[in-house]
Amino acid sequence: MKRALAIAILFLLSGLLFAQKIKSNSEKMNTSKEHYTFQLSDKVTRQKVSFKNRYGITLSGDLYLPKSAGNEKLSAIAISGPFGAVKEQSSGLYANQMAERGFAVVAFDPSYTGESGGEPRNLASPEINTEDFSAAVDFLGIQKNIDRNKIGIIGVCGFGGFALNAAAIDKRVKAVAASTMYDMTRVMSKGYNDVVTLEERTKTLEDLGAQRWKDAEKESFAYGPESNKALTADAPQFLKEYYDYYRTARGYHERSVNSGNAWTATTPLSFMNMPILTYIKEISPRPVLIIAGEKAHSRYFSETAYQNASEPKELVIVPNAVHTDLYDKVDVIPFDKLESFFKTNLK
Repeated sequence: MKRALAIAILFLLSGLLFAQKIKSNSEKMNTSKEHYTFQLSDKVTRQKVSFKNRYGITLSGDLYLPKSAGNEKLSAIAISGPFGAVKEQSSGLYANQMAERGFAVVAFDPSYTGESGGEPRNLASPEINTEDFSAAVDFLGIQKNIDRNKIGIIGVCGFGGFALNAAAIDKRVKAVAASTMYDMTRVMSKGYNDVVTLEERTKTLEDLGAQRWKDAEKESFAYGPESNKALTADAPQFLKEYYDYYRTARGYHERSVNSGNAWTATTPLSFMNMPILTYIKEISPRPVLIIAGEKAHSRYFSETAYQNASEPKELVIVPNAVHTDLYDKVDVIPFDKLESFFKTNLK
């Protein structure tokens, strides 16, 4: 088991986690850039929007609004994630569902990914990705049909951690939910289940330093290889679950890093010594909702975050669910709970 986890960590740190071969040509996947992995509700409208973050990067988003909205200003939610996904995937699905329940919702592509700006492409940063949430709050708060005093955020997977971090520093956020969350700084610096030794960490940093020399000499950034590695039968189960979402018709999108593209090879550097949940207690007295699957390999991230957060807080464990079930399975994701949480706390 430890060896399997170590292999998974190696994939993650080298930018190869999702660089796997498409199953077969007979498996038809929509590769249109306008493709969404879910059906827009007939009770909701969707329009493309853009806004800049504090670093001057233009973020691309979709604004979902309930058709039933009257003249009253709406409560609003900003959503992003999973880590390496785009707004046409899970975050858009969440936004569609929450708009159907009466909220104004923006689902956005993080900096350097999807349709958002930033160079080089497919780069992640704990600082900038946290800022992306606050930039989305900026956008929502200046809309004439939105009450800026009633704004919350939802982060999915790795953006669950960034959402909690953003809520800790941005006091404008009135409530925060993290679904099937990852703490990306923890997993990149310590590996899954914190099994990475100091010797292994040191070797990773040495390798990343060597890659920086190569990038500097070439004046360009290296990436992980293209999608040409199929999963082996003995691959960890959670990698198979990722494959089943990102590399099949279920969740594939050509702009998604996880759907066969790759992160820059040095992306892990900024995550290695920057823990993002140090100040999670400072979200209080604003409420925190954390949702995890009972059988998710990532469940321990949610349990640690819940333990370290201050009241008011709630941890919801979804029976029998694995990590990726909470990406898109509408009958599994507790949307009624999310609705009641935000309706209670955005007032």
